[in-house]
Amino acid sequence: MLYAVARISDLLASGRTFSFEFFPPKNEAGWLSLGRAISELEPLAPDFISVTYGAGGGTRTKTADLVSWVRRQTAITPMAHLTCQGHTRADVISMLTDYKAEGIENILALGGDPPKEGYGHAPSDYVYSLDLVEEVREFGDFAIGVAAHPELHPRSPDRSSDRAHLAAKLAAADFAITQFFFDVEHYLAMIDDLEKLGVSKPVLPGLMPIGNLGQVSRMAHMSGAEVPRWVVERMERAGDDLDEAQRIGVDIASELGARLLELGAPGLHIYTPNRSWA
Repeated sequence: MLYAVARISDLLASGRTFSFEFFPPKNEAGWLSLGRAISELEPLAPDFISVTYGAGGGTRTKTADLVSWVRRQTAITPMAHLTCQGHTRADVISMLTDYKAEGIENILALGGDPPKEGYGHAPSDYVYSLDLVEEVREFGDFAIGVAAHPELHPRSPDRSSDRAHLAAKLAAADFAITQFFFDVEHYLAMIDDLEKLGVSKPVLPGLMPIGNLGQVSRMAHMSGAEVPRWVVERMERAGDDLDEAQRIGVDIASELGARLLELGAPGLHIYTPNRSWA
């Protein structure tokens, strides 16, 4: 049985959304663990889930496999990540054709990370994520999302150019999802900057419930975010107690999410690390 697939732009037009993000596992054990996590989260009735894409397009096939599995085995609307890195126009058209045939309605168009040193670097016909957004828009009728960085993209030279680029992406796309952050002021400042540029399309805040402070700190550094000192201090109270660390991490994310909704955020997007505990 194939369930109906929603367009995320329509969901956002009708009210707030609640969503999760997953990544394609590297081995069979990971797939089994992810399957359990999704089955445990499905009763929460998320509006959609997104599936990430590896550096340089490294998980292209696995991303498509996971999106297809969610489409066929659950009642959850899936969104596929797609990146500029390592893809020719023919590659992208082929993937979009397959997604359309599968009934996938939603694409998150990203710049993407280059492959790690030693993994090779395939040629790309795209320079910026805006190029990819325009390609997807020209191809067909997808709901298109883009990434937003409340604390600025790590490669942005300054705040002004970062916001101008984000505004240009949102002019061509339908919505944005942010990298995770911990201080609500970063999100509010970004929304204010966009409004001054005449942009009012929905920007979903991304939240990361912390379970491992070291891992989240590394991820934050890569995405241009900061783990504030107050977060570190709260997490350090747990010491070596993993359960207590997870409880504190959930508390921090819950407090931030409640505050964001109170201030009018269009929904919440939860970065799960393929686990359901949070």
